[in-house]
Amino acid sequence: MLQLLYILAFTIIAVIAVANLIRNLVMFSFDRERSYSSSSSRVGNYSYGGSKRQFVPHPELLDDSGNLIKEPLLVMRSINVEDARQQLDALYEASPVQKVDKNQEEG
Repeated sequence: MLQLLYILAFTIIAVIAVANLIRNLVMFSFDRERSYSSSSSRVGNYSYGGSKRQFVPHPELLDDSGNLIKEPLLVMRSINVEDARQQLDALYEASPVQKVDKNQEEG
């Protein structure tokens, strides 16, 4: 009899947890779609009425005129190992630390 009571209690707790999860997901989707009025007083990205944030894109995602960039931000091309090694060697040779080390060895 005690086992049935445990099963019933955990079933009720599981149903409540799943219902909470679904309710939170629905409320979150409504919050994302809601547009906030700009008439309320704000400090930075936060309003005085609560901790809801208005979407403000990062400055690197904007072009010179302030519009969102729709292009991919990272384009990679494949190069072979020798080309990569040559580029890294050229960067190392051009670094100021390399010049200081050479002067200390000569002097």
